Amino acid sequence: MTEVLIVGAGTVGLSAAVFLAHHGVRVHVVERADGPQQHPRATGVGVRTVELLREVGLAEAVNAVAVDMSAGTLGKIGAETLAAADLPHRPAGPHHARRTADTPYTPAVLRGTCPQNRLDAVLLPAARERGAIVEYGVALEDFEQDATGVRARLCDGRLLRADYLVAADGVRSPIRAALGIGTTGAGNLGTAKNNTLFRADLSGLLGPHSFIACDLTHPRVRGTLMTIDGAHEWVLHTEQSLEVTPELIRTALGAPGLPVEIVSTLPWRIRALLADRYSRGRVFLVGDAAHAIPPLGAFGMNTGIADAHNLAWKLALVLRGTATPALLATYHQERHPVGRLAVEQATLRLADPELHWGRGPAASAARAAAGVLNAPIVQLGYRYASAAVIDPDPTLPSTEDVEHVLDGSAGSRLPHRWIAGGLSTLDLVRSRFTLLTGPDGAHWRPAAARLDLPVHTVELARIPAGGALLVRPDGFVAWRAAATPQDLGAVLARLLDPPVDPAYDRADDRAAAAGSAA
Repeated sequence: MTEVLIVGAGTVGLSAAVFLAHHGVRVHVVERADGPQQHPRATGVGVRTVELLREVGLAEAVNAVAVDMSAGTLGKIGAETLAAADLPHRPAGPHHARRTADTPYTPAVLRGTCPQNRLDAVLLPAARERGAIVEYGVALEDFEQDATGVRARLCDGRLLRADYLVAADGVRSPIRAALGIGTTGAGNLGTAKNNTLFRADLSGLLGPHSFIACDLTHPRVRGTLMTIDGAHEWVLHTEQSLEVTPELIRTALGAPGLPVEIVSTLPWRIRALLADRYSRGRVFLVGDAAHAIPPLGAFGMNTGIADAHNLAWKLALVLRGTATPALLATYHQERHPVGRLAVEQATLRLADPELHWGRGPAASAARAAAGVLNAPIVQLGYRYASAAVIDPDPTLPSTEDVEHVLDGSAGSRLPHRWIAGGLSTLDLVRSRFTLLTGPDGAHWRPAAARLDLPVHTVELARIPAGGALLVRPDGFVAWRAAATPQDLGAVLARLLDPPVDPAYDRADDRAAAAGSAA
């Protein structure tokens, strides 16, 4: 029997398959579309996502398919047309260098943007190589669940039985609707838009430069031009009321006579929504099914991938019998506040995009006045305050400096430091509970050995003198222990069988939920 059925093979569904299979879970993915999505949507792969890809051995493969911006990029620019930006005559020095291994708070390396279709082209074979079954052209017709599992009926008449179901079925999520889970938030924002993928050689308009996005203000074509491959593939976002033709694209570019090939068009709309809850019974929402996040900041896809990662290790431990099902309640406890934060932060940025793109003291002051967090804090500086953390400290010590926020507090992502062999402290976790001590922490080893708990000695100022950090499989600090040795076994047992929040464990969640996901 399949242990986890995933509905939806977009980026988040494929990520969930990779993470679950990485933990040894038997996974079956079904997707109603006939094949992988070839039209790029999101292009910004965040630093936390790269860390998660590093954990499962895919960071180098994704870096290889990313657009090479290692020499630097202008980031976001604006002009009436691309030609009016006069890039060939700009000074050669780029405004923004891409992240490298020298970034002090992360081991993540990504040489540039990575369109979603390129990321999916890495995730799909990786999921299958790890044992996941991924089927296209197969829709979920309906499902029902009881105390022992989920039974799903597929469009081809097959019945699949699984222990759990993961809904990665998009912003309109039929599964979420079937479960009776509502949403809150502003909903649709602005007017409907078209995302038009086209091919054209823009080298004559770029000179030595690259950019991520260019806001175009031509009276006939107001929109945003996005880099896809940095050479011949581009996306133009325009109002849906505007018919996009090769001639209109030439007008936006300021390049009469330039050969332009329109490949495909996707309609879309900015939405700001958050599911009221992320699970019901044995069914869990991830990605757009759980939250619709405005695009500015590139928080949407990355938040969804982190949802999948958080859920995967918990499902794996429960299926293995190492943890009780109570651990699964912490998925909502942890990821729902993160989803709310991402929706709020992306929405605030819509009013003034410079709150996101701005650099320097003036930009920091403007963000503080508007209640906007610096992007790296939204991506990986959030903290968990759930029953799967001992004595969490949810207070952020900074809204700008993510390295200061990642201080080893319980509930925060483990601080990154380079250690011997080109490894990061994050690499020591290796997808399982791990104890980190300082050089004065040898007294922790006997108890850890009895629990078959890996122990590593590291020079990390965030570890209390004589103390230790107990790190969860997802790289978050579960417990920050003082010098006095405590019952490590009791602490680990509490984390694997956490108390359930009575406000969440309502009667309707204990009952079997049934529905139709046509």
